[in-house]
Amino acid sequence: MTALSDSETAPRGGPVPDSAFLKQLVAVIRAEDSHGTWDGKPDTELLAEFIVTPEERRAIPIICDPEPEVLWRMARFHDAVGLMIERRTGCTAAQMDKFHHEGFGRVVLISGRLVVVSRHLRDVHRWGFPTWARLAEAGEALVDEAVALIERFPEAARA
Repeated sequence: MTALSDSETAPRGGPVPDSAFLKQLVAVIRAEDSHGTWDGKPDTELLAEFIVTPEERRAIPIICDPEPEVLWRMARFHDAVGLMIERRTGCTAAQMDKFHHEGFGRVVLISGRLVVVSRHLRDVHRWGFPTWARLAEAGEALVDEAVALIERFPEAARA
């Protein structure tokens, strides 16, 4: 596996931070590759579609049905959040999502009887992050919030 490093730079999205979340996201994506198609690809190439620059976002129509690839990326993002939560707390966090074909919906991650992440999303067809740092920060923020909830309500999370 190609490691993400501080000095690695992508064509867009700026410098790639050394982030445990980005490494987990890469691991989740690589786990989906049962035939080894992505073995030779660098991590930044696997994650490239998570970056949507402001110019690219403006080029996407305001009203549009989300592509299956976008929904797949969102699911992998939240899978990585769930795995990071489990790594930090020992509690499994399973994701559930429901999106309307017009691009709005909800994602929740549940640990035991506790909802540790609940997000309403709009304009899903335009979902992405302007930089690698923002991608890492978004994932890490969700993990931190979920871990705090599990620490506050451990009995519910372990139920």
